Amino acid sequence: MLKAYDEIRQGEKGAWVSIVSYLMLSALKLLVGLASGSQALLADGLNNTTDIVASIAILIGLKISRKPPDPDHHYGHFRAETIAAMVASFIMAAVGLQVLYQAGTKFFKPMLEKPDILAAWTALFCALVMLIVFRYNHRLAKRINSKAMMAAAQDNRSDAFVSIGAFVGIIGSQFGLPWLDPLSAVLVGLIICRTAWTIFHDASHALTDGFDEDELAQISKTVKKTPGVEAIRDIKARVHGNNVLVDVTIEVDNMLNVVESHEITEKIEERMLSKHNIGHVHVHIEPNKDKL
Repeated sequence: MLKAYDEIRQGEKGAWVSIVSYLMLSALKLLVGLASGSQALLADGLNNTTDIVASIAILIGLKISRKPPDPDHHYGHFRAETIAAMVASFIMAAVGLQVLYQAGTKFFKPMLEKPDILAAWTALFCALVMLIVFRYNHRLAKRINSKAMMAAAQDNRSDAFVSIGAFVGIIGSQFGLPWLDPLSAVLVGLIICRTAWTIFHDASHALTDGFDEDELAQISKTVKKTPGVEAIRDIKARVHGNNVLVDVTIEVDNMLNVVESHEITEKIEERMLSKHNIGHVHVHIEPNKDKL
């Protein structure tokens, strides 16, 4: 349990990295976008301002999930980070739709002036920064198994792609194609909406106790190979924040005593922790029906 809380604390550092990065980059994009007249860069900057709110929501969710169990939450508050990821997806979806609307209206009335080339280099610089932030948060999310931080990492990556798209659109407008800039803004909105849907789908799947079938099959294989386990009668798992909870019913030799049966459950718990990093396993023992 202490390890889980320590991992969440590490996730908070990643959330702060995102918040600080978005604060600096959104200010840069909005200032340069206004000065250069680039719709794509302005849309990208607007996206980053709401990314700040989404990152703060993730940070709050991580802090709540570190609260210890209480009389109303016997399993702890770990799912708060999954709820935070879902809140972040709603914020991103709202921004994506707003960007699509604004860019769509300007697409049919494109500006005749070409955005200053400074906007293009600003977009490229911001893309490189966000790719570095994505790499950091993605590694962190995988290491601590955090859905909230994985949502933050996906947001970081989409922002990098958005800035690259803005760069392409601005460069294209320099060659007499002014409609490429608002077109890039439309693509920005679509990418934001797609990322929001992906995060929402993953969060809602976890909150409704959905679990990956392939991962469950690997867990089942580990249990079945444990010495003393003769059959698996039932197995299921669910995600609880950055933890996986497993419930399994196994069949053992009906001649074993209580101590011997308990030793098998301890072996299962040890193998779950070492092979799958799962520390929450509830094992129910039944006698092997074929030997009764």
